[in-house]
Amino acid sequence: MVSDGSERVKLNVGGEIFETNATTIQSTCPDSLLAALSTPTSHGSIPVFIDRDPEIFAVILNLLRTGRLQANSSGAFSKQELLDEALYYGVEALLRSAMLPPPLLGFDASLVSTIAPAADGVPSALTATAGDASLWIAHGGQISVYDWSLSHAGTVRTHLSDITSICRVWGEAAAVGSGSASGLHFYDLSGGRYVGSTHWTDPEDPRIHKARVAAVADSDGGVFASFECLHRENSVLQIDKSTLQVAAVIGQQSGSSAKTTVPEKLRWLPTNGVLVGSAVQRGAFGCSGYIRIWDPRTRNIVWETNEPGSGRSSRFGDALADMDVDVEDAIIFKVCSKSGDLGMVDIRRLGEDPWVYMSDENPGAWKAGDGGGYSAVHCYRKQVFAARGGALEVWSSVNEKTSGDPIRRRNFVDKEEDSKRGVISKIEAGGDRLFVSREFMEGVEVWETSSDSGITSVE
Repeated sequence: MVSDGSERVKLNVGGEIFETNATTIQSTCPDSLLAALSTPTSHGSIPVFIDRDPEIFAVILNLLRTGRLQANSSGAFSKQELLDEALYYGVEALLRSAMLPPPLLGFDASLVSTIAPAADGVPSALTATAGDASLWIAHGGQISVYDWSLSHAGTVRTHLSDITSICRVWGEAAAVGSGSASGLHFYDLSGGRYVGSTHWTDPEDPRIHKARVAAVADSDGGVFASFECLHRENSVLQIDKSTLQVAAVIGQQSGSSAKTTVPEKLRWLPTNGVLVGSAVQRGAFGCSGYIRIWDPRTRNIVWETNEPGSGRSSRFGDALADMDVDVEDAIIFKVCSKSGDLGMVDIRRLGEDPWVYMSDENPGAWKAGDGGGYSAVHCYRKQVFAARGGALEVWSSVNEKTSGDPIRRRNFVDKEEDSKRGVISKIEAGGDRLFVSREFMEGVEVWETSSDSGITSVE
């Protein structure tokens, strides 16, 4: 007998009878255990008995009916309890879809949780991925892994005493750099296994010795990492992923000035085939630094700006505090250390003075200069998230009503009380979530587009 999906199905879960239509189950998860149990069997009118928790099954059944999780029913259970039951019934894909947040809109985001590693909880580096929505947090010499649901999947203790940079390079492998140990080190986080390391050496140059990693960026063609030696000699290396050997040395220089210090941030642009890097020196008299673009094929610098410097583009005395790249649109964004002005330059239209400083189209947002300059900037899906001290805002691209041309509008992300928790040091985004860490504070804040701003703690 072949089911047409219209039959009623009775299930006895932990002693409680549930009744639904076969189509409710078979149309949403045809390959699941529940779909198999909903087909006609020799049981006849006797409900199939399942030795599981009936209260959680009620949540799962409602998920099958509506495609959503109801907060008033699912809130009584932890994420892990729901995931365990969904895995048993074979509907984990449906639950994952329901548990993931909606598309991240910075102007409508709210703080929903704080992830706190169990030991050495102050994050030293973090990275998030858009693909599987996972988060890796480095704290001390350890790396804690959180899956798409932000459930703790494990912690790997490395041989390093501190980790200052971390980057996903393939699968579950991380490339990590340390502020106290030389080399770029690779770990398989799924098994907690040390894979190997890459060191910058040159037998003909004694200055290149015990080089430490300052920044890492991934690409299809290899891993890029900036190295700095004890004698301030520095360079960017391109590393072959399959052999972990140095494939190219790009832009070696002696870091005796702000113009030649080691790049502390790297971004790879696959469409343009270029590498963007920046360095910022902070001192009693302000900031100074540079933004530089390399072509790895020729190993040459194709464009750079040094700040402070002469010329209108540098805004002498108000050098950049941070930079990031909108990879999709090939636009570099920088924030000025004193005024908080946000500048942008199209990589396809570089010149002597290419910077365009964005005007505020939203008079309700902060004014430039209020509370000092920005401390961090991060680009994600055509949005620019910027932090001024402890406050967080977003610049979003919208179409101008009269001309239809795109403009950028600034809005608050946080509330006034949120900005008082401490200075924001790092911003990352992935899987429609925004992750924020603050100086000297344990844990990583999780921001999502949601009407629920209740704060929970995840360990």
